[in-house]
Amino acid sequence: MHHPGPPRFATVGTPVELAPRDPDPDVEDTISWSVLDSPLGSSVSLGDDAVEELLPDEPGVYTLEMTAPDGPHELTVRAYPDVTREVTFSVDAHELPEAEDVFVSAPFNEHLLGRDRPSYEDGTFSFETELEPGVHSAMFVPDGDYRSSARDTIEVDGPERPRVTLDATVSEGVVRFEADPRPGPNTDEALDVEFFVDDRDTLDGRLEISDRTATCPLAAIDDSVRVHAVAVGARHSIADAVEVSNDGSVTRLYESPEWVADATMYEIFTRSFTGQADASFEALESRVPYLEWLGVDTLWMTPILESYAPQRDDDGYERGGPHGYHTLDYFRTASDLGTREEFESFVETCHDHGVRVIFDLVVNHTSIHHPHFQMASAGLPAYEDWYVFEDGGPQHYFAWRSIPNLDYTSLAVREHILSVVDEWAEVVDGFRCDVAWGVPHGFWQEVYDSVKSRDAEFLMLDETIPRDPLAGEGGFDLHYDTTLYGQFRKIGDGDAPASTLLDAVEAADREGFSPRSNHLRYIENHDEDRYLDEFGRARQRAAAAATLTLPGMPMLYYGQETGMTHFRKPMEWGGDPELTRFHRRLVQTRNELTALSRGDLQKVSWAGDDDIVAFAREYEGERVVVALHFGDGHSEVTIDEPVETVDRLSGDEVAVDTDEDGTTVSVDSVVVLDV
Repeated sequence: MHHPGPPRFATVGTPVELAPRDPDPDVEDTISWSVLDSPLGSSVSLGDDAVEELLPDEPGVYTLEMTAPDGPHELTVRAYPDVTREVTFSVDAHELPEAEDVFVSAPFNEHLLGRDRPSYEDGTFSFETELEPGVHSAMFVPDGDYRSSARDTIEVDGPERPRVTLDATVSEGVVRFEADPRPGPNTDEALDVEFFVDDRDTLDGRLEISDRTATCPLAAIDDSVRVHAVAVGARHSIADAVEVSNDGSVTRLYESPEWVADATMYEIFTRSFTGQADASFEALESRVPYLEWLGVDTLWMTPILESYAPQRDDDGYERGGPHGYHTLDYFRTASDLGTREEFESFVETCHDHGVRVIFDLVVNHTSIHHPHFQMASAGLPAYEDWYVFEDGGPQHYFAWRSIPNLDYTSLAVREHILSVVDEWAEVVDGFRCDVAWGVPHGFWQEVYDSVKSRDAEFLMLDETIPRDPLAGEGGFDLHYDTTLYGQFRKIGDGDAPASTLLDAVEAADREGFSPRSNHLRYIENHDEDRYLDEFGRARQRAAAAATLTLPGMPMLYYGQETGMTHFRKPMEWGGDPELTRFHRRLVQTRNELTALSRGDLQKVSWAGDDDIVAFAREYEGERVVVALHFGDGHSEVTIDEPVETVDRLSGDEVAVDTDEDGTTVSVDSVVVLDV
């Protein structure tokens, strides 16, 4: 079935990609699109390609038809009013070295270097554009040299995104869809709810809608029906969706696997984790017991497929290797690591030790040495549309010249990548999706539906920088928390007090993420400098403790716990035993205290210096208070509620003094105290 998938929700002026699912390149020429209905005043039209793009020009509902060999398929696109504002980014020319060209690189232009040039006047480079409300950054890059770039960050005023959750119940033959719309945390506005029946499903009759509730007879459902809900105020929310089968069973379609709430992830730079020993699946397998000893239960491996890894060039663009992100063959494990059978043995051993394995799925780009790119460059007709070519050369993000972008307007590319998904989803427990922001969201929705149809516990993690709420609309379960990561660095630099960590955690609500969203909390990864090297031991301990005591899935990057100061070199086994024990205690304490994994984040009244922050976590009657200290030595925090005197992390008694002002506790890096 080629149906293009769920309804789409966008704003006027935002492109909406349209593509058939289950793509078959052999019938590409027989697929076409047309507009059946559009809002008054709209003049949109569509072409004859299998993959098209709708650019809504008026708010309202668009009904589209895709003609395919298996028949016509309708798709609903709901466009909401444009909320963008005119903004100007600028930097002083003295912040940049002399250059022949200066380019703007930012999320709004997908970091396509060379696409946008700033203007220059009176010693200032400026660039004007239109953006939605929120915090945005742009880099001014001289001659393609990102290391010499200057950044401007601005906050665009305007309404916050609302949020919505959707549930369904079945009683006495009636299905009730209940939406819970929530305004942004700094907004007090009345919200409407719009309900949409998925165009792929048959419902005998229409939903009866009353305010935030929609109903239909269970008997009206043929096989199953998917219903989507959007909260609407000054802006619209990311959609939520549920599926109800004709037997009365209910599935929340965009809900993360249950195990995610309790998990702790550990990322390895695959070829460095074995230390000075040669990396192989066999060598990695022998180190799996360490993961169990450390207490982590989810392993993210950097890519393990056959790849070409260039060394660092004179400008430093590749940042060393071999890292595996220059894919040569999507169906063969890297020859230096071992065979597929050896990889599967490694995965089985991980499972035996209670560790899930997350596969790094790199499908935005390939190596320039990939056979398909070589054939595309040579002009072979069968591959000429596999990659995006601009101005005579392959398109790439940033200065990544050796990894050209795949072209998802090609059904052959889509079919090929879906076969890659099928190949490895049967072996591993989840995908971390590299450069997820570069691949069309509709394609990720198809991948999500594909893997979840086989295993609802499969994890989808997106690398979207900065994170984007849209990724949670049927595409991903877990998101890089780029907001908290950035705040960790500001605190490390001394540019912000530790208390701003709580604002960073709550930013997901302001940014419009679903209340059901999950976020990966980390202080470093394979692309970032080591926190210890940048900010010192005291701040590293406190930041690590924050990731394991705040809501979300914590992640440790290999060597973080052993005191490594380089982000890709061989693992320093036993480098800092005390720091290793500290991280192990953090993981174990989180595993022992359900309040730290599943508990609500609650603010407490506290007093201390700028390096201190305190908060509470509470779950089913279990309540703990956490105090973090980002400075050297000990400091004191006064908490306005009584606490026990035994630190759940260390097991030691802590100095506690209670008087009329509250309870004063001495903190080194972190204490976790029962209430």
